[in-house]
Amino acid sequence: MPQTNKTLMIQGTTSDAGKSTVVTGLCRALLRRGLRVAPFKPQNMALNSAVTSDGGEIGRAQAVQAHAAGLEPHTDMNPVLLKPTTDQGAQIILHGHAIGTMRALEYHAYKPLAMQAVMSSYARLTQRYETILVEGAGSPAEINLRVNDIANMGFAEAVDCPVILVADIDRGGVFAHIVGTLALLSDSERTRIIGVIINRFRGDLALLQPGLEWLEQEIHKPVLGVLPYLPNLYLEAEDSVALRTAHTPPHTTPRLRVIVPALPRISNHTDFDALRLHSRVNLQFTGAHTTIPDADLIILPGSKAVRQDLAWLRENAWDRAIARHLRYHGKLIGLCGGMQMLGRLIHDPHGLEGVAGSSPGLGLLDFETTLEHAKQLRQVNGSLCLGAAPVQGYEIHMGVTRGPALEFPAVRLATHNDGAISADGQIIGSYIHGLFDHPEACKALLAWAGDTSGTALDMALLRDQHIDALADMLEQHLDIDALINSMRNFNLKKYAAISA
Repeated sequence: MPQTNKTLMIQGTTSDAGKSTVVTGLCRALLRRGLRVAPFKPQNMALNSAVTSDGGEIGRAQAVQAHAAGLEPHTDMNPVLLKPTTDQGAQIILHGHAIGTMRALEYHAYKPLAMQAVMSSYARLTQRYETILVEGAGSPAEINLRVNDIANMGFAEAVDCPVILVADIDRGGVFAHIVGTLALLSDSERTRIIGVIINRFRGDLALLQPGLEWLEQEIHKPVLGVLPYLPNLYLEAEDSVALRTAHTPPHTTPRLRVIVPALPRISNHTDFDALRLHSRVNLQFTGAHTTIPDADLIILPGSKAVRQDLAWLRENAWDRAIARHLRYHGKLIGLCGGMQMLGRLIHDPHGLEGVAGSSPGLGLLDFETTLEHAKQLRQVNGSLCLGAAPVQGYEIHMGVTRGPALEFPAVRLATHNDGAISADGQIIGSYIHGLFDHPEACKALLAWAGDTSGTALDMALLRDQHIDALADMLEQHLDIDALINSMRNFNLKKYAAISA
């Protein structure tokens, strides 16, 4: 008797079609059924990452999916992570640890070795869990990337698993996306797609029904479900699309004005979710060539290319805006790469983030930072030096910072002190991502910046509530048990006969 298939892969017709959302909701739905389920993404490209329990680095979406499945995130859940440093190059994270930087063509040639890492992680997960839910990357129909593919159909073919295709109707052209994607696949790839899901539908389903009937006749695949648009759904995003599409709660007054420069290589932008969703905070990301608004608090975010993003700040007059902001007694926070920018100098002697050399910082805190080969990856907990509020978060950085300013830390951790507070109390620098996530830390920092409401979001509770709501929605609009049966009974020859 053939071995029961344990794996289901979710691919999308486009980036941001809803693959991460569907996998997250399915992880929670299967957990409710008592199944031991694990998420898996063979290859991810994102600047928003998370630190795992085994001390590595994976994409943020897989950490959220692990939580939905009731698990601690592990590096096997995302064995290959690409963190872009330029438009044509990226840092390569393999099994949670950086192995170097490659240009696009270089990495394309490296993919057979990366596939070995993918398959070893997948094998370990299949030994530990009953079900593996796999998320693809981008679209499987990128014909220029078909050779040595490890992210979509290349992986599905290697492990012989069924695939569900997700398409986003909200952006338009959903039928063309689905039909066109299938047309560009090989026969065996097309066969292993067991059905499609249409995501983010608004309106009367009866008006869509004629299109669904046409689609099923055209592609010889079932429409497994039509998922409604959920405008207020909160899931931590892993790319900067979230900066443009993020939901903001209704305005209440007064609100603390917070601005963040939208750096070209901004990383870990989910640091700001607790502020973006806060009813007493008006958070704005400000891009290039725009007027920098007045604010109570400016936050310099993390960056994957700190010296280049610091040059971008200067080109867009942020250095002058920050100086004016401080003269008027505004508050300033630098997080990770943003903290490094606050110092006197940033050194990159090995060219880890670009051309080797040094750049002058903003000179607001008395320290210097040197980028070193070994990346600091750790989960941390401790307390703010402002009011002793508890802090939980993580560190991801190659910079090592030294200088007198560190004698006045921002956070006291269990193993070491972190960051710095300026002598006048206006400036805070910290390496900790998730600094605002604990409600007590958020309240303390907002009070320091001028908010006297004493309110904050419990991000852990909010995350669980929204994952549960997502799972409820999938239960209503998909036949989850039928999906499980289709996965376990998948046979390529059988589906080839059905599709013929």
